[in-house]
Amino acid sequence: MSTNTIRPASREVGRRAAEILSSIEADPDYGRLVTSTKYYADCWATFTGYPVIARWDLESDKHALAVEALRALALKAAVYDLTHDEVAAELLIALPVDEMVHAVLAQHNIVSGLQARLGVLLPHMTDLEEFGWEPGDYTSDCYAAAGWGEMNPRYWVGSAEAKRRLALLDAEYRKAGVRDNGRSHMHDFALAAA
Repeated sequence: MSTNTIRPASREVGRRAAEILSSIEADPDYGRLVTSTKYYADCWATFTGYPVIARWDLESDKHALAVEALRALALKAAVYDLTHDEVAAELLIALPVDEMVHAVLAQHNIVSGLQARLGVLLPHMTDLEEFGWEPGDYTSDCYAAAGWGEMNPRYWVGSAEAKRRLALLDAEYRKAGVRDNGRSHMHDFALAAA
């Protein structure tokens, strides 16, 4: 997130984000969106997003993560709605929440229809992403202003702590022959049991 980017007051973003999330939840495809997103999580789990959650379990964590992802998208949509600036809308969010955001946005047909019906854009651009979310930042202020209470620290893991956890995970992955936090391995599967 560029420090030169001008963003609306967190109070204004929070108010608009709460309206957007309420509209999403009232949409006729909301149930299908949430259900499909949770199914998709079984297909897409990286080594660097969800696993930074302590004692992570996809089955027990996917509902709460879907809630957090929709809140994050509503915040980003609110900033975009107020600024029409995709750089400003690319808020810093925690790695596990970001991974679930990708699962939400993978529901392309539902999301496209929802955006058209609501007249909002749920922005997310990988080329603009930065992973520097820390508690108490602008995103946190907007989240609080939306009236959603405290961010769940289980899923909203600050970037410094996430980096520490990723280093521990990488050491464990390497023991199984997986390198670079899941970005490469040397297994050719020729000797794998059938």
